[in-house]
Parts: sequence; C-alpha cells; structure tokens
Amino acid sequence: MLKKVYEKESGSVVPGVRVADAAFPAPFKSGLEYSSPARGTWNIVHTGMLIPEAHEIFVCAAGCLRGVVLTAAEMGTTDRVSTVAVRENNLLDGDMEDLVIEGVSDIIGKLPHRPPAVLVYTSCVHHFTGVDLEMIYARLRERFPDIDFTDCYMNPIMRKSGLTPDQLMRSRLYMLLHERPLDPRAAAIIGNDIPAQEDSDLVQLLRAAGFRIHEITSCRNYEEYQEMAESSFYISYNPDAAPGGDMLAERLGGTHHYLRFSFDPDEIDAEFSKLAEVLSAASANVFDALADIRTRGREASAAAIRETRELIGDTPVTIDYTFCPRPLGLARFLLDNGFNVVRVYLDGIPGADKPDFEYLRENYPDLMLHPTVHTGMRFANTENRQAADQELVLAVGQKAAYFENTDHFVNVVEGGGMTGYEAITHTLELMRDAYLHTQEMRELVQIKGLGCEVCLH
Repeated sequence: MLKKVYEKESGSVVPGVRVADAAFPAPFKSGLEYSSPARGTWNIVHTGMLIPEAHEIFVCAAGCLRGVVLTAAEMGTTDRVSTVAVRENNLLDGDMEDLVIEGVSDIIGKLPHRPPAVLVYTSCVHHFTGVDLEMIYARLRERFPDIDFTDCYMNPIMRKSGLTPDQLMRSRLYMLLHERPLDPRAAAIIGNDIPAQEDSDLVQLLRAAGFRIHEITSCRNYEEYQEMAESSFYISYNPDAAPGGDMLAERLGGTHHYLRFSFDPDEIDAEFSKLAEVLSAASANVFDALADIRTRGREASAAAIRETRELIGDTPVTIDYTFCPRPLGLARFLLDNGFNVVRVYLDGIPGADKPDFEYLRENYPDLMLHPTVHTGMRFANTENRQAADQELVLAVGQKAAYFENTDHFVNVVEGGGMTGYEAITHTLELMRDAYLHTQEMRELVQIKGLGCEVCLH
C-alpha cells in the first residue's frame, strides 16, 4: 500500500520548523531519505586516498560497488581501487572469510606495483553474517608481511549508533603509522580532508612557536606519511576526527588535543588558550605568539564584519551543515552582528552547537531550520525556482545553494581548513565575493569530493 511520506501544510511541501519549536538533538523524524545533487562532501573513497601509495579494496555486493567505482573514475584513480563482489552463493556456502582472503590476495598478486599499504573495506553483510574479521586480517598479514593492512568499513548500519563510518574512516588514516621516537617540537594536524590553511590561526600559532607541522594532505609518498609518527602532539578540530586522535595518542604515546571549532571570539580565545597550555610544555614562547594572533585577529574580524555588513545589508542569508562543523554557531555569530540569516539546513544538531541552539531559541525564535534528507526537500529547489519575485539569496554551503536555487553561494565544505579568527575573516570574505559574483551552482555542486585533488600527489 502506498502512503504519503509528507503531507502538504501551509501551502508548501518543504518541511521546516522554527528554532523555538525544534527539539535537540533531532529536530526532524528519521525515515525514508532523500539525497540532494549537492555532492561536494567527501566519502570514504576520497578519504582513504589521502594515504599516499595505498591501495583500496572494497568487498561488498555489486550494487554497492557502483558508487565506489564512479567515485574513483571521477578522481582519475581507478588504478588505486579494486573490488571483490559478494554474491548470493557466498552467503549460502558460508565461505565469506575465504572470499575476502583469497580475493584480496588475488588482487595484490595482479597489481603492477606492490603497494606499501592496503585498505580493506568490508560491508554490512559481513556484520550480518558474523564474519571473523580479526582472523581475516591476521591471515593477510601472514601472507604479505611487507604490506600494512587496516580495516575500513562501508557499512550504512553504523550511521545511527557508535562511531559512524566517517569517524572510523578518519581514525583509520593513522592506524598504519609505525611507532618511532617522538620529536617534542613536531605536531600533526589530523582528521581533515581539507588542508589547514597557511594563514589559519592554528598553523600560524604552531609555526610561530617553532613546531614542525605534519598533515596527511601534504604527504607526497608513504615515507613522508610515516614521518607523521614522530609528532608529540596531535591536534584535531573536526569533531569526527576527535575519536581517531584519542586512538592515535593511546597507540603512539603523543598528546591529542581537540580544538573546538568556533565563530565566537571569546570561545576562540578560550580554546586557543587551552591549546597553548598543552603546547607550552615544548615551547616557551607559545603564549607570546598567541597574544599577537589574538590582537591581530580581533582587529581583522571587526573590520571584516563592518565591511561585509555594509556590502550585503539585509540580503537573506542561508547556511547548511556541510559548510562547517557548527552551522548554528555561524548563524548565531551572523545574527548577533546584524546579518539577516533566515534559514539553516541541517538534519541533526551537533553536541557542540547545543549552547548556540539554546541561544537562538531564546533570541531569534523565528529562525527556520530545514532538513536536507527529508523526502519533502525534493521540492525545495523547484519551489524557489518558480517563485516569480524571488530575491537574491546568499547561501553559505552547497546544499543551501541547491535548495535556494541560487548562484550566489560560498562553495566550501568541512570548514575549508579555517580555524580561529581566520575562520571569521575568511568566511566573511567569501560571503562578500558570493554577493558580488555568481557561480554555476548546478555545475559545481554535483562534483564529488570538493578539493580531493590533494589526494593526487
């Protein structure tokens, strides 16, 4: 029996809720999902490619492999991806372990070059059937002692509980590092797909304090990747990278510090002060460096706020969660500084955004929240396209741009490598540029893995 998944209300089929009426952390019911054409966020294929010279092997049903192959083809990296198809007879015959072991072994034997590392991606079918993954990896390491293996997962059933596939994938980026002596003046920025910007507050602080900086996005070969293991400090600022940082610290002995991403100047000061305290054990001048960054950052951000507000005035601004880890924090910052933020697109409210959520409920109760995967959202772009008197809307993020049907948008995912006050000034700079210039939204948002060129050293 067919049933409507969303009933038309208030003249619109597009679901949404006032922030004052929203529930934390899930403002929308989970159910049948819609996927918009905005594809700039990375998937597990892109992220695994960050390990230089590594080969990825996906073991799953043929239908699931389609997306993997298309991603690799778009990247031009089909030579670094192989597949093993799970068929019905493998389930009936109970030979799933043998399929993985022999399939991976056959692929390695046929590769033109021996990879230093292999990432094996198992899928939900292996968990449903109770496959002995530990035994599989033990056998593979016995057969190929010269290759580093790590377990990766292409498993949609892990999305709603425990560590998500994205969190696990980011942790696996560093599981292949071999233990070596730690350099007290070496630090690794971990867990990011997008490289940290050179003028970001984090990079500026580390350089001013005399640290060598390691980041997987800049590794050109497997040996450079292994040099990351000398780091005494691991710094993450993507929330999905924090569990991997803790695992890395436990395994290699360095210190992991999670630097909370923020647009609030007071919170930025507090977070960087905590980081400076951690780093001060190895660098005496870190506090002086931080004081200089803070002074320059406050002055630059105040000037950027004035310039941007004067330019865009009351232009409606919309934000989506793919732009940065804290979309409600960005909405709060912009609203408090006089910008006309009207909508935020998200499916859940991150824990770090809870104080911002409560603040917005109290101070800006009419701010609208819209999901991105609700089936009703398939009409959002059409409704906006058909609006006869549609005004210029400035979108911050690809999904917001698609749903608003606007070519005035900021084309950035995952924070774009920004941290600290530089995140404020750079975001406002991008908003000014988006207001003044248009981009071909429909052409740009459908390209998978924005910035994944860093995988192609």
